[in-house]
Amino acid sequence: MYNDPHHPMMVKLVASLIVLVWVSGNCAGAQSTPTANSESSVTLYGGGRFGGSVTDSTNNSSIDLKNGSSFGVAVDIGLDRSRQVELFYSQQDTALTSSAFSSQSGNVGLTLRNYHVGGTAFIDEIGSGIYVMGGMGGTTVTPKGNGLNSETFFSGDLGVGWMVPIAKHVGFRFEARGYGVLLNNNTALFCGGRSGCTIAIKGNGLFYGEVLAGVAARF
Repeated sequence: MYNDPHHPMMVKLVASLIVLVWVSGNCAGAQSTPTANSESSVTLYGGGRFGGSVTDSTNNSSIDLKNGSSFGVAVDIGLDRSRQVELFYSQQDTALTSSAFSSQSGNVGLTLRNYHVGGTAFIDEIGSGIYVMGGMGGTTVTPKGNGLNSETFFSGDLGVGWMVPIAKHVGFRFEARGYGVLLNNNTALFCGGRSGCTIAIKGNGLFYGEVLAGVAARF
């Protein structure tokens, strides 16, 4: 579990998020004249994740995160005519795969759960068109083996989206997000009981992408 708040990668992530959301929000406020002072929404998503790999510290082989489907939910609370605070949850059932894993042990099945707090900033008027988003929080990684411990890491996401209003209180959202999960270098993962630790990795981060489509209830 990563607990150092002064890690350079964390500082860069926080700085990028603040600049991106704040500057985009100011630009939207200066260039648009939306009809509503603010808008909130709840969105249910389905999508898919891709990419992501770490290095096995025992033999330097690549351990890859298996591509697969995902789902999520976002609660966006309106702040002003262009910006919202966002509470975002997403989940994926996946596995770590590697040519170095033995045929007996096979792939390491995982469930990834992201819990992020952040915001959205619309380029035009709120509730329509292109927007950027970002968030920070934690990612819990739960192995599917019996008796193995879950791990929680600091993480964040940045992305871009497009919202299409189809009725006064309904809209479609399409998003692309990139995730960064901060890891301890040379870390043993998924330990427990008599099983020992499943894998040992080296590296400071795990990065992967996600594309999402969702239906938003607007109010």
